[in-house]
Formats: sequence, C-alpha cells, structure tokens
Amino acid sequence: MTVDAIFEATIQVLLAEGLARLTTTRVSERAGVSVGTMYQYFPNKQALIIALNRRYLNTLAERVEGTCSLMAGQPASKMVSALIETYWTTKTERADLTQALYRSVAALDNSELMQAFATRVDGATTKMFRQASDLPPEHAAEINLTLTTVVYGAVRNAFERQLGMEQITALKASLTDMCCAWLISFQHRIQMTAKDSLRQRTLQ
Repeated sequence: MTVDAIFEATIQVLLAEGLARLTTTRVSERAGVSVGTMYQYFPNKQALIIALNRRYLNTLAERVEGTCSLMAGQPASKMVSALIETYWTTKTERADLTQALYRSVAALDNSELMQAFATRVDGATTKMFRQASDLPPEHAAEINLTLTTVVYGAVRNAFERQLGMEQITALKASLTDMCCAWLISFQHRIQMTAKDSLRQRTLQ
C-alpha cells in the first residue's frame, strides 16, 4: 500500500508540476509518508522514475499478453488489429501520463528496462503469430518483428508529436489498414515462393 501511494503521488506531482520540479520530498509529502520511508524503497529521483516506468510497462505487457492468448488460432489480420487496439488503448487511457513518462526517461539510461519489456512482449506476440490460422508458423518471427516495430514506433511517434485524439484515432485506423495490407502482400509472397520452389523441383 505504501508503494502504491508513492507511485500515485509521483504521477500527481509529475503531471501537476513536471519532471524538473519532481523531488522525493514533494512526492513523500503528497503520498503522506516520511522522506526516510521513501528512501527505503527509492534511494533517489532517478530510481523512482525508473520504477514508475517499469510498473507502467508491466501493465502494458500484461494486457498485450492477455490479447495474444485470446487471439490464438485467429487469422493474422485479426491478430494485428487486436494488438494495435490493445496497445493504443492502454497508451491513451491516460495520454498525459504516457507523454510524461516518455519525457521522464529521455535523459536516463533505460535500455535494460526497455529490453526486458521487448523480450517479454515479443515472446507473447511471436507465439500468437505462430498460431495464426492462415500463416506458416515458421514465418512468425519475421512477421512479428515487422509488425511490432511498425506499431510500437507509430504509437510512440504519435505521442512525441503530441497529436490530438482525433488525429490519433485516424492514425490508428490507417495503421491497422497498412499492417493488414502488408500481411496480404506477405502471404502472397509466401505462396509465390512456394509455387516457384515446387516448379523448380518438378523441372529437376
């Protein structure tokens, strides 16, 4: 309960006063705990910011994993549409917080944090695409790399540019169309490659 209170207080201070004015003293006052108690959990401001981002990414990963489990066995187009919807919905539930968190880690070394998140989520999404009803499972890793790179990059760019909700909604629809169109192209390429391979074997 103490840690939850500290996290919520951090969010309130971050949104109300910005990262520059966020201090452990301000957070402890808002959370109703002593500075000494704060230091038991978070020795400095940087540790607090990293922990807050880790908590946020954990929630995002859990939702992506849930979607991947639900979509097992569905066509790939439905999978990517559901993935985009889940990722974007989670990011926009508290759009101001998402923007603040992107800014908060800009000057910090968060490579380890992001790598852990990417590894966890890639495991879920690759497994989902491997179970697609209309794609060969051996192409799951390639499909996952392409689609997740495009989806995650587009979402982050939308927030970094501080697009309005109307623009974000339109961009989400276009992103879904683009990803589904790429899947159709990819499926066609696989089919043509298989036909060419069969033709070569026949000629031999």
